[in-house]
Amino acid sequence: MNVLNKRMVVAPLFMFMMISSTWAQSDSADSVPAHTTRDVRFIMAASAAGQTEILASRMAASHTQSPDVQSFAQTMISDHTKANDELLALAKKDGYSVSSTPTEAQESALSQLEPLKGADFDKAYAAMMVKDHQGAVSLFQSEASSGSNSDIKSFAAQALPVVQHHLTMATAL
Repeated sequence: MNVLNKRMVVAPLFMFMMISSTWAQSDSADSVPAHTTRDVRFIMAASAAGQTEILASRMAASHTQSPDVQSFAQTMISDHTKANDELLALAKKDGYSVSSTPTEAQESALSQLEPLKGADFDKAYAAMMVKDHQGAVSLFQSEASSGSNSDIKSFAAQALPVVQHHLTMATAL
């Protein structure tokens, strides 16, 4: 291999290693080995999403008149509380922490939902639930297939059918 070809192979590899190293070091989970970063991100994203679903669904109690929306919201509260409790127990067992609050973007979505009532609330809540659960399905599929922590990977695989069912229910609202 001539010098130019070696440089063409080594330079991109070196850049990838530097970027990967910098990315892993700048991650909020500085003390976590790089191979578990995917699991940490899943835990943080799933727990924040669960909190968001619970908060949005609690709003439904006072913001909707629709029995269908109220029933769906009650299911969301029950299922997401259970899932968050399970995820918290697994995370603690394996030395991880969870998000106890929604992300800034999720907080913004909740703030937009708060002033709405009746049919306006129902429409916005249903749209939010569809969008959130589409993202959750993708998140859980990714962790179930590519996670490195067997406990978290198993949790994602077991929870995935429930999340998919929530998406189906949300789409029907």
